[in-house]
Amino acid sequence: MNKSETNGNVDKQIMLLEQGISEQFKINNDMIHDARRFLERKKSIGDSSKYGQKEFQDFKLPILVFACNRVSVSKCLDKLIQYRPDPDKFPIIVSQDCNHEETTNTIKKYGSQVSLIQQPDQSDIQVPPKEKKFKGYFKIARHYGWALNQMFFNFNFSTVIIVEDDLEVAPDFFEYFLGTYPILIRDQSLWCISAWNDNGKEDLVNLDRPELLYRTDFFPGLGWMLTKSLWLELYTKWPRAYWDDWIRDPLQRKGRACVRPEISRTRTFGKTGVSNGMFFEKHLKYIKLNEKFVPFTKMNLTYLVKDIYDTEFVKGVYQSVIVSYQELKDGRIAHEGPVRIVYRTKEEYKLITKKLGLMDDFKSGVPRTAYRGIVTFHYKGRMVHLAPNLNWKGYDLTWS
Repeated sequence: MNKSETNGNVDKQIMLLEQGISEQFKINNDMIHDARRFLERKKSIGDSSKYGQKEFQDFKLPILVFACNRVSVSKCLDKLIQYRPDPDKFPIIVSQDCNHEETTNTIKKYGSQVSLIQQPDQSDIQVPPKEKKFKGYFKIARHYGWALNQMFFNFNFSTVIIVEDDLEVAPDFFEYFLGTYPILIRDQSLWCISAWNDNGKEDLVNLDRPELLYRTDFFPGLGWMLTKSLWLELYTKWPRAYWDDWIRDPLQRKGRACVRPEISRTRTFGKTGVSNGMFFEKHLKYIKLNEKFVPFTKMNLTYLVKDIYDTEFVKGVYQSVIVSYQELKDGRIAHEGPVRIVYRTKEEYKLITKKLGLMDDFKSGVPRTAYRGIVTFHYKGRMVHLAPNLNWKGYDLTWS
């Protein structure tokens, strides 16, 4: 090799080295930029506990209890009053439909501890012949629309927590909503806070992690908080019936999420009702009600803000080890930590959920508790993510 060839090789090596350094420098720069952006985002969001306590000291969080003809509403009201930390901050308004005198008398026995409003329109509702047996759902939608109009437009509250007369609340029910309130107000990608975990059976939750919260694309209801700004968006098109399925429609949801807990802060005792105990014997009566008080107002909940959650939670899901249902069931998993079971079709999803005891239905293509298609639960103390492939394209309405 002559001198010119040697010089040429050295020049080539130097050029390659310079390119490598340049590429590495760009990668480092990108990493630094991402890190700075993440820190700035966290700084701008701040500590939610400080934000909540300083900025929202004087606001009220009213509880709107929907009642009809169940005298057992007393069970609901007893717990609300027992656990309520401040009657001024958390006024309880019972909205009664049905003109059921015995229930009215039960509510009035609470005196000044609660306020009673009564839905005045008791006229019969005209329903299509095929839906006559579902008339109760039409009455419920009418009652909801009237009562929420009262709360937001007559009483002029800015936020309302909805509870139905067959719900029992947990000791930290009020603390839960007080702690999550600042996140709901600040993060425009959230539209509700729910106290309910649809898959909250005792053997599917981690009883040692009552503080754990999640985002979910599925509207859970059953003890939930909404803002006046959301009601302003919904009230002019409020449906005549089936309001909960209607609100789950993509036209209403608009890609927004709710917050839900690991362990439910409500439990239903309403075996009978309009839905005739649908799911109750098979599922609802097994939902675990949280018993440990969690000081949510003293916690930093900014991990629930969309930008942070979508980065940290989703990354954690897809970095977890893939296992089969059988390996999970048999305990044949060598490592510690969360695992992932992959589903690709609706049929595969329903098969796995039935085996695990999870709810297997969809509403507007969204599985219960799902976030970006991911359903997270606990099995024998281990966190499990039932997840689609990483290249998931969104919910499929035909899966409902």
